[in-house]
Amino acid sequence: MRSCPYTIAELLPHGPPMILLDEVLGWDQGHVTTTLTIRSSLPFFMEDKGGIPSYVGLEYMAQTCGTYAGLEGLSLGQPVRIGFLLGTRNYHSTMDWFLAGDRLVITAREVLRQELMGVFDCHIICNEVEVASAQLNLYQPEDAASILAGV
Repeated sequence: MRSCPYTIAELLPHGPPMILLDEVLGWDQGHVTTTLTIRSSLPFFMEDKGGIPSYVGLEYMAQTCGTYAGLEGLSLGQPVRIGFLLGTRNYHSTMDWFLAGDRLVITAREVLRQELMGVFDCHIICNEVEVASAQLNLYQPEDAASILAGV
């Protein structure tokens, strides 16, 4: 796996505070691995529970797919473009909460790419144990501005 020369902020079209990942651990053709450590300063952190609900893992997976798209675009000399999560299949988590101090490693592997659509198998590893998985369906239009203007 190759190292990543970019920060997460350079790879995603998000702005703070919605950049939820810490860094890209590595990537290659069709695959990317990211990480984050759960801390109270993150969006969605609930002090009374000491963590973040595990369903937010779906967004961690989506942003991981987004980093792959960003890496792919930048490596081809193209700008980072916005993408849309169209849906997911079988999001399953063995945890209810990601707790403060947990280090999550998120992987996304491209299963299918057809023009502007993509399907990725995603997994979250916490403390070296797989705790969540899903298949994400994504769409990355050529001109997202025209789509968003209609919203």
